[in-house]
Amino acid sequence: MATTNLELPTCKASPHALALRGIGERSADAPIAAFPLGELDVEIRPATDSLWLLIRRQGRGGVALRAAYLVGAFTCKAVKAEPGEIARLEVTSSLGLHVIAVRAGPHALENVRVTVRLTPEVSTSIPFMPRDLYPLDANDDPLGAGGSIEVGQRGLNVAVAYLHIEEPSFGDVLYVQNLTALNDYYRATGTKPDAVVGGTWPELGYMIPTPEDDTPACESALEAGVEVTLSDAILVFRHQAPLHERDSARRFLQMLGIAYATIERPKVEFRDWVKRAEWTLRDLDNAPEATIAHYGHRYVHPYTNAEYPDIMVQMSIVTAIHDWGKWCGSPHPLEAEFKAGLEKFFDPELQSLRRYLPNVGDDKDADAVDSWYLYHPMLNLGILALDGDEDAKVLLLKSIDFGIRAAQHFKYKWPIQYKVTDFTVITDTAEADDRGQTDVGGIYAWVMLQAFELTDDKRFLDEARNAIDTAMGLRFKVNYQANLTAWGAAACMRLWRITNQAVYLEQSYVYLASFFHNCVVWESDLDHAAHYSTFMGVSCLQDAPYMAIYECFDSFVAFERYLRDSGPDIEPAARMLISEFCRYALHRGWYYYPDALPADALASDQRESNGHIDRKLSFPVEDLYPGGEQAGQVGQEVYGAGAAFIFATRAFHPIEGAPFQLYCDHFIRSTERTGDRSLTIILDGGERCTADLSIVRSKRRKLGKVTISTADGDILRPHNASADRIDYRVPASGRLYLRWE
Repeated sequence: MATTNLELPTCKASPHALALRGIGERSADAPIAAFPLGELDVEIRPATDSLWLLIRRQGRGGVALRAAYLVGAFTCKAVKAEPGEIARLEVTSSLGLHVIAVRAGPHALENVRVTVRLTPEVSTSIPFMPRDLYPLDANDDPLGAGGSIEVGQRGLNVAVAYLHIEEPSFGDVLYVQNLTALNDYYRATGTKPDAVVGGTWPELGYMIPTPEDDTPACESALEAGVEVTLSDAILVFRHQAPLHERDSARRFLQMLGIAYATIERPKVEFRDWVKRAEWTLRDLDNAPEATIAHYGHRYVHPYTNAEYPDIMVQMSIVTAIHDWGKWCGSPHPLEAEFKAGLEKFFDPELQSLRRYLPNVGDDKDADAVDSWYLYHPMLNLGILALDGDEDAKVLLLKSIDFGIRAAQHFKYKWPIQYKVTDFTVITDTAEADDRGQTDVGGIYAWVMLQAFELTDDKRFLDEARNAIDTAMGLRFKVNYQANLTAWGAAACMRLWRITNQAVYLEQSYVYLASFFHNCVVWESDLDHAAHYSTFMGVSCLQDAPYMAIYECFDSFVAFERYLRDSGPDIEPAARMLISEFCRYALHRGWYYYPDALPADALASDQRESNGHIDRKLSFPVEDLYPGGEQAGQVGQEVYGAGAAFIFATRAFHPIEGAPFQLYCDHFIRSTERTGDRSLTIILDGGERCTADLSIVRSKRRKLGKVTISTADGDILRPHNASADRIDYRVPASGRLYLRWE
């Protein structure tokens, strides 16, 4: 996968940067359009080969955004703005007609959105176009502006650049390219937006991808007379420099939240996760591809009839089924059956859990462990122990000292893989970025905090703090694996609650910023991705080309804990982005199941030793691709089966005595029974966002009249109603009143 090249200022200058120097002073003509943007001033000016938006703060520089790159002579005129726009321009050139719409959002931070559409005059192959964002000094010189670039786009994740203009002291700029709007261009040209936003100072922003040289023109040309969006750029501004990395991360979340609120978002659909969970239990119990017997116990295959059972897989499934049993009101028999064999993973000599059973095949290194694999089973043991499971508590506490020795040996900076026998490093760093598992400290800290809650032993609290403190300074390089980063954020939030030290609340934003930097904040319609949703998915690893179901639902659980521990002091944008990630996880997660996809969208071959895909089994595939490649290339995850139980138990809420269950795609902060047939519900999602709430008929019951109203007394009307379900779209934040007959 391509990575964006981000460098600090150099003495080199391209013709594109040189052509921009002093653009305002060179022109004696008035700008085509001009308007204030909060404390900023915006001018729209033509140059030799481009149309520019100049966004400045008096005496402190600014940025130039290239609205259109043009070949040959062109004419530009301002036309009547449409509703919601502050300017609209039409540019005529040999390429055809460009229509440029400029909008400004009603948010606390200044922001502007520039959408560029082209209607080609003739069938047109788009040539190379330079990047579109340049920092400026007080004299409109991009070579005189100095600063730093925090992040650029990674792969097919959110198309973002986050920069600080320090000389002159203009402040922070967040650039986001709304890739959803550009699907038509990518399909027409056969291109993909892989690492298209970034650049080398001072040439930053978006570089439109062009077809490979050997692509036939007839297969990559834009059709004459058909309008296509070339760019949909959003800029968000902050004036002061950040105080430190934690403040920079909080600003990133704040500014990304504004950009997110600006774009159009795909609709979500009701998902019957309860039914999916029931199907999954059936297949876990009955499908021979799901489990295998060893030592008189039953263990879960990681993939369909493939791979050796390992402790992470067993604990993930056991904990998810445990949650299902709590939700149902009685334990499911599979929980006890799968728990019965856990002790065989414990090595009494090492006093540690091992990854594999003692009889693992010779094709595996029995002593090798990925750093995170040591701790994730402990995390799930901690969940069970805190829920009253004494066996889980014993197994956790007799394993935890080894985990501490490993952390101290590596000085809280873990390699990719090592031997558990003597901590010999097998793989130190990842090839993609020459870093180890940078976010293992986060999940380690969460395990230590679980142990602290179980024992009140302060050494566990100290270990959690050591791990989080060591990770400070990584900035946007925290993320190695998405779910570990999410647990790191949760650990920071919990540490803040325990210690009352604001640095841990602030550090949670560093983990969140790194997580959302790797989020797919766009809906891809490329190739097979047209059959599933990608919006708000997250790359499972820092260099992975796909989104994975396990990292998705495990992050979902971590964020549930994060929000539960948070309060009014949390950055609102962080709450909103987390809530939206979880909302879309409930929607998007359905597409990981093979029966939800057309057969040709599934890979026919899986990675070596990762089994096969059986569309009749209710187990998800591991991988969906924003680039539209076939799903399931890695395999069908039996260990990902926990997704159905996690989503069902969080989204569906039984109401005692009512003929229905309540479904909500946001976490419900609290409920209170205010009468025999009335309930108060409090949602705590993002401001100005919506949640889907449904009344779902219980088996062998009949729905009567239902009324939902807001705190102001407004009665909400359903957007869909049937004998089985009534669907409402409600504010994602605030109080609701539910009454039924």
